[in-house]
Amino acid sequence: MGWKEVAEPVLSRMPVVRRPDSHVPFKRKLAWTASVLVLYFFLTNVLLWGMSDSADAFGQFRTVLAGAQGSLLQVGIGPIVTASIVLQLLGGANLLGLDTDDPRDQVLYQGLQKLLVVIVTLLTAVPMVYAGFIQPDQQVAAQLGVSTSAIRLLLVTQIFIGGLLILYLDEIVSKWGVGSGVGLFIIAGVSQRLVGGFLSLDGGFFANWFDIITGRTPIGPIIGGGGLMDILLAPGNLLALMTTIFIFIVVVYAESVRIEIPLSHARVKGARGRFPVKLIYASVLPMILVRALQANVQFFGQLLNRQGMMPAWLGVYTDGNPVGGLMYYLAPIYTPQDWMWFAGQTPAGIEAWQIMIRVGIDLTFMVVGGAIFAIFWVETTDMGPEATAKQIQNSGMQIPGFRQDVGVVEKVMERYIPHVTVIGGALVGLLAVMANMLGAIGGVSGTGLLLTVSITYKLYEEIAEEQLMEMHPMMRQMFG
Repeated sequence: MGWKEVAEPVLSRMPVVRRPDSHVPFKRKLAWTASVLVLYFFLTNVLLWGMSDSADAFGQFRTVLAGAQGSLLQVGIGPIVTASIVLQLLGGANLLGLDTDDPRDQVLYQGLQKLLVVIVTLLTAVPMVYAGFIQPDQQVAAQLGVSTSAIRLLLVTQIFIGGLLILYLDEIVSKWGVGSGVGLFIIAGVSQRLVGGFLSLDGGFFANWFDIITGRTPIGPIIGGGGLMDILLAPGNLLALMTTIFIFIVVVYAESVRIEIPLSHARVKGARGRFPVKLIYASVLPMILVRALQANVQFFGQLLNRQGMMPAWLGVYTDGNPVGGLMYYLAPIYTPQDWMWFAGQTPAGIEAWQIMIRVGIDLTFMVVGGAIFAIFWVETTDMGPEATAKQIQNSGMQIPGFRQDVGVVEKVMERYIPHVTVIGGALVGLLAVMANMLGAIGGVSGTGLLLTVSITYKLYEEIAEEQLMEMHPMMRQMFG
């Protein structure tokens, strides 16, 4: 008896959001998406009851992992992404033995993913509370007449419930709405911080420049003085503004770069189309997996540090941030202050060679990791040459000048998809590191901004496609 037979009674009974029995109208999809978005914002503002103080265990990863510190959605999409990493690694090594074309195996795969999310959520919530990242309120314990251990258990329960809520909100969007819940939550969190970064009266971009112009915020001489750094960094934030605009332009351009393979319908004369192989073929979602892996490593390091179990060679921490040891070199570059030693921005005691090693490791990890996870993503989401060839064949289309055969179409796709996948994944990793090094408006990490722009662009394309299918139902029947 294999593992599938043993696990099937449990995995097949995992709660699931039912798929629509028929086509969902576009307006209803938008309504579902908007409703989930409103509920998400509401949950991020529901504070954990019984909490007195908290420290963000994920720090600058918060914009990538969504959620909100100290709220019901404390863990954000972290468990979902971590479960995806585990499944992609197991699937890439062919250890699961699941055929995604088999309906039975599809149910097992989805059930296994949910089970992993439940386990990871619990494994994340317990250390957050019991390691001191989230402190129980002594007054609440006294008022209820219970011990602080009971309050800690209550906090873990709330975080666990929040992790399950975001799991099923993501499933609702994926099945009943437009796009994916994971992407929607990232857009929501980053956009909120961007708007605040521009318009906030307390430290916002426009408020800061108003204070500079009116002389409320003095700066030094621009030429040969510290005033230039004041304008480029805080309080002027010109570098962050230029980076924000640069990322918008580069990502939109990269999303539009594609190789278009001509298609024609085998039975309907004159019916032609094109299959686009984008430069960022695997989208930017694999980058979430890379950053989530880094977030888990840093979370583990902070956990050991709080328990007093961190050897000096592994990590030295100051105010919860690594300043030495292996964890320092594995920590991503967050802001310009992390690497601008020549401008006197980096913390004292850190040498230039240490910063260069950290930048090199971050760059290598993101570029190589982006390419590897992009390959896994393409294979596990049926975007590879074989799956794409079957989709084209099933839609009745063919490549002009080639036989109408799945194997022939697959060989044509193999000329483009594998190479573009690797190049696109590495390019996104490079852009993410560059954006992080230069910073962005509102304290948004460069990776978060990169993800937001790309996901928004893809969401726009999906909305346009939905509108086209709504106006021309025959196209929906033809392309499925």
